Amino acid sequence: MIQKQQVQDLVEQFLGNSDYALQTLEIDKENNILVEIDRLGTVDVDYCAELNRFLVEHLDSREDYSLEVGSVSLTAPFISKIQYEKNIGHDVEVLVLGKKVRGQLVSVDEETFSVDVESMVLVEGKKRRQKQIETIVYRYDEVIQVQYDLKF
Repeated sequence: MIQKQQVQDLVEQFLGNSDYALQTLEIDKENNILVEIDRLGTVDVDYCAELNRFLVEHLDSREDYSLEVGSVSLTAPFISKIQYEKNIGHDVEVLVLGKKVRGQLVSVDEETFSVDVESMVLVEGKKRRQKQIETIVYRYDEVIQVQYDLKF
């Protein structure tokens, strides 16, 4: 059985001082290994292929395993600050206490992130509802899930 710590050490060795970071490392009972990396810029498929080759060269060839190396899925919930930072200016979906809030991610810091949420409100003296934007600040530990909001 391939050990998770061994794979993690190898990935971190390969990533070194690059701007890439390990996001997900999963190994199931059948020795299916999933490695997902990310960075602020786009993730280069050739870099993923190099990491894959590096891991194959350094893992025990007597072990039977499958290996998948790639970037974090666009539809996956955010799991690191990198994902928040790279999505500033994009629409996100925030799940908090059973309620979904959709808006534009506008800022990120160490403990919180902010989302501009658009709503239509009645304004006194106006016949029609007016668009209003409210900035909501969330702590990372108070949200259940945040993900990129795909609009089709």
